[in-house]
Amino acid sequence: MQYGAFNVNNMEIIQAIVDAAAEENSPVILQASSSAIKYARINYLRKMVEAATEDTSIPIALHLDHGPDFETCKMCIDNGFTSVMIDGSKYDFEENVALTKKVVDYAHSKGVVVEAELGKLAGVEDEVNVSDKDAMYTDPDQAKEFVERTGCDSLAIAIGTSHGAYKFKGEAKLRFDILAKVKEKLPNTPIVLHGASTVIPELVEMCNKYGADIPGAKGVPDEMLNEASKSGVSKINVDTDLRLAMTAAIRKVFAEEPSAFDPRKYMTPARDLIKQTVQHKIRDVFCSSNKA
Repeated sequence: MQYGAFNVNNMEIIQAIVDAAAEENSPVILQASSSAIKYARINYLRKMVEAATEDTSIPIALHLDHGPDFETCKMCIDNGFTSVMIDGSKYDFEENVALTKKVVDYAHSKGVVVEAELGKLAGVEDEVNVSDKDAMYTDPDQAKEFVERTGCDSLAIAIGTSHGAYKFKGEAKLRFDILAKVKEKLPNTPIVLHGASTVIPELVEMCNKYGADIPGAKGVPDEMLNEASKSGVSKINVDTDLRLAMTAAIRKVFAEEPSAFDPRKYMTPARDLIKQTVQHKIRDVFCSSNKA
């Protein structure tokens, strides 16, 4: 089964994701980047996720997304995260191996699983900033060696996705041939796809209708994500689509009701639209709903 991993920053986003997953009877991964942790503070995030686990019976994982260093991973492990990602993709292969192995050894001693990354995704998101010229696809042979030497539990690979709202300048294309080769060499290792928001056109249009300036934003079509899900990707990350949903709903309230200043007035529709977006992903894209 494949699962969506949804980035969280505040209470409303957490509530929307968990409510959507509960209605779809699907386990869910809530993930926070180091920037989100700086913004929301780790104790607040942990307690809000604890509240979510008490409010529903679905399994919920709390995951560190794009951990930049050992210290950040250790902080999250020590604060109750159930899994962490160490992103050493900016380093050369040997440095990435050494850093990932260090995180794996500590995490496993605490019963926490580790996601690592091999290959570089282009784009900008939080503290990840990689130019198109520096992006590179994952080498399947290196992937096998990397997993064997580090002992990581899952591996994020680069097959053409990118971070942020501007993923493709032309036609969207993913290297499913690379995915197939990686799965052939690592049949028992869960594969992760980052930068996998659809950049839902309706949400972009809604943002722009109510005053935003997001021209030419283009993401990974739902059909491609569904194919990736069916082709062996176990975890698909979504962040940009949630940001667009929140922004679109809030802008609509401000445009239609200029006198509104009660946060509940605009955060409630924002939460509702994020929930709808997550339900769509779980039900129609990721094959993770357990409903008949």
